[in-house]
Order: sequence, then C-alpha cells, then structure tokens
Amino acid sequence: MKKCLLLFLVIIGSISIAKSQNDRPRAEKIQALKIAFITQKLQLTSAEAEKFWPVYNQYDNEIRNLRVNNRNGDVLDNEEKLLDIRKKYKPAFEKILGPQKLNELFNAEKDFRNVLIKQLRNRNQ
Repeated sequence: MKKCLLLFLVIIGSISIAKSQNDRPRAEKIQALKIAFITQKLQLTSAEAEKFWPVYNQYDNEIRNLRVNNRNGDVLDNEEKLLDIRKKYKPAFEKILGPQKLNELFNAEKDFRNVLIKQLRNRNQ
C-alpha cells in the first residue's frame, strides 16, 4: 500500500514538474514520465536498463507509428498488428528481463496509460 501511494505521489509530482516546463513539447514530457514509471515498476538494474531501453525504444516507435498511420483503420486489424509487434519483441524482452518482468512491463504500460488518462480527466474538470 505504501509503495502504491509513493508511486502515485511520484507520478503526481512528475506531472506537475512536466506541466511547469512549457519549453518541451507535451509528447516528450509524457515520454519522460513513461520512462520513469516503467523503470520504477520494473525495478530495473543499471545493467538491465542499459540493454532494455534501446530495444524498448524501437518497440515503442513501432507502436507509435502503428497508431499514427492506422488511426482511422479497422480496430481489430490494429489490435492484431499491436499484438504482432508485442510478439515480435517478446524474445528480446525475455532475454533481457525474464518472463516475470516481461509481464510486469506490459502491465506497467497499461497502468501508465490509465494513470495518464485519469490525470488528463482530472485536469480537464
């Protein structure tokens, strides 16, 4: 429980700091928060982080390109392509992180999206 509260406070603080830095584009701020969130959730060692982030950045770029290029495409086709990208990178992530942390990675991505959406909703109200 304390860990969740600490994580929530770190995210809130990070978002506040990112909000105050108007010189960086919004996407870069969100990306920095995502990196911090995933690093904390996975508790990456420096050796793991050194191997993990280049692979993750390639993976994340493919997903972003999919979402941008297929914004108006068929939802099921897009979900299938997303799953194909995840399957493509699974062996590389497992080699670096192991199977348990791989599951935590995908959960952390989902958790980050949920926190981000919640923060944006709260800001807009």
